[in-house]
Amino acid sequence: MTKTIKFNKITKRLPKHLHKFIVKQPYENYTAQNQAVWRYVMRVNIDFLSKVADKSYIEGLKKAGISEENIPKMEGMNRILKDIGWAAVSVDGFIPPNAFMEFQAYNVLVIASDIRTLKHIEYTPAPDIIHEAAGHAPIISNPEYAEYLRRFGEIGSKAISSAKDFEMYEAIRLLSILKEDPNSSEEKIKEAQSKVEALQNNMGELSEMAQIRNLHWWTVEYGLIGDINNPKIYGAGLLSSINESKHCLTNKVKKIPYSIEAASQSFDITKPQPQLFVTPNFAYLSYILEEFANKMSLRTGGLKGIQKLIKSKSLGTIELSTGIQISGVFTNVIIEENKPVYFQTVGPTALASRDKELIGHGTTYHTEGFGSPLGKLKGINLAIEDMFPKDLEVYGIYEGKRTTLLFEGNIKVEGEVITGKRDLQGKIVLISFKNCTVTHNKTILFQPDWGVYDMAVGERIISAYAGPASINSFKNKSKISTKKTHTIKYSNHELRLHKLYKQVGKMRKKETVSIEILEQIFSTLKEDYPSDWLLALEIYELILNSKTALEKEVLNYLKNQSEYENLITSGIELLKK
Repeated sequence: MTKTIKFNKITKRLPKHLHKFIVKQPYENYTAQNQAVWRYVMRVNIDFLSKVADKSYIEGLKKAGISEENIPKMEGMNRILKDIGWAAVSVDGFIPPNAFMEFQAYNVLVIASDIRTLKHIEYTPAPDIIHEAAGHAPIISNPEYAEYLRRFGEIGSKAISSAKDFEMYEAIRLLSILKEDPNSSEEKIKEAQSKVEALQNNMGELSEMAQIRNLHWWTVEYGLIGDINNPKIYGAGLLSSINESKHCLTNKVKKIPYSIEAASQSFDITKPQPQLFVTPNFAYLSYILEEFANKMSLRTGGLKGIQKLIKSKSLGTIELSTGIQISGVFTNVIIEENKPVYFQTVGPTALASRDKELIGHGTTYHTEGFGSPLGKLKGINLAIEDMFPKDLEVYGIYEGKRTTLLFEGNIKVEGEVITGKRDLQGKIVLISFKNCTVTHNKTILFQPDWGVYDMAVGERIISAYAGPASINSFKNKSKISTKKTHTIKYSNHELRLHKLYKQVGKMRKKETVSIEILEQIFSTLKEDYPSDWLLALEIYELILNSKTALEKEVLNYLKNQSEYENLITSGIELLKK
């Protein structure tokens, strides 16, 4: 991957585990019809959105290096985006929410490289380059919004998922892939749709990730801004949808003042939204984000925090009151009087402080898990973390001393102290023992023949969040879907149509029009591709005001395409302006 993709100063900051999601933009695979779809959507959208979108949109298109004429190239976008401190990478469709958020935290937009088919020109359930490049990129030219997006990624990547969240992600990804592939069978689409609906109806209590995805949806994807009675559009889903950008401003869509309540409002990605949230300004988005973050385990920690991590069955981190961080898959917590008194991970685990792995305490050392007590010692009001060296000596906690530590939660640690680790402020964060036995009442938690026992020091859990503390501790922390976006297989019949689009496109670029050749192309179009209205519109653009018989014939042909009346009417009106 790194051999074929050039990284710039911004994308070079990305941690290695995110590289697996980046793909080389398959620019040569875009057909002439794909380019025509881009041109049509961009022309119609820019004309309409210049009146109803936030003022950042039109200005942002230029700043992001996006033109209405051609599908943008990542290299070109990056040359321009770097001036506002951002970058873009190409990815394969939907990527896991945590990874998506983490890219944002590094000021990198992820852009799905596929483009919607003509059938889905108004709206596609799959992420595509129109949605990502022409929807997301322009608004980040607004500094207030750009910081919101970065901060959202920073906080969102720490949100704890439930085990069902990844299942839902995979189900939505598959459905979007099938819906956008014209060769998919109706049976497979219905099966995938049913699975998504079944999961949506049985998600149970919303996880932190599900809630923050809701906030993302109702702001970044489908947000409105300004006066609730006359709002402007800034959400990428609306900016990239011909249909929804118009529909969303009508009275048919309920407008609600944006608040933290949006976190509880779920959405259906396959249907138009029945309600939308309106923020008074971009600064207010950050206010609500911080309000939500204050309720996350990232900031509250405690018993609920570690229980969320256990339920997620995924890699996560707890930070103790000393600042020591334990990253792994948490499987158990022992509770006494509604307080956590011992925690346990399984499999590779890493210890860190201030997001930097402690030397000698990475996953190659803690290969089979890690467990440690929490709280104070029984009968001693001073927590171990607050003890000075003389205090530790008084209570028998010093090198070479065999000692017994009985914690308030009835966790007993008996062993010979080997050494301890302190942070830069001198606070002890880790104590190592040999010949050590750890028990909870009569249950053995660690025994001498298991080796050295490393005990994390900390009275309480102050933070719990998804992912590792140190980005270098786990190389393969992000799951990548096995379901790949389908490369559309075109028939010879379809390939001939693309050649016709290419011929017309060349005439437009060279600004040399041959009526004779266009007559031949139009004749083939009518006979072999009667449902393709977009090529007829492309031809009409070249002969508009030519006062030829062909101009009249093509116009009549377009007016008779009743199934696509709205799309064609919009296109013709735009050409005549």
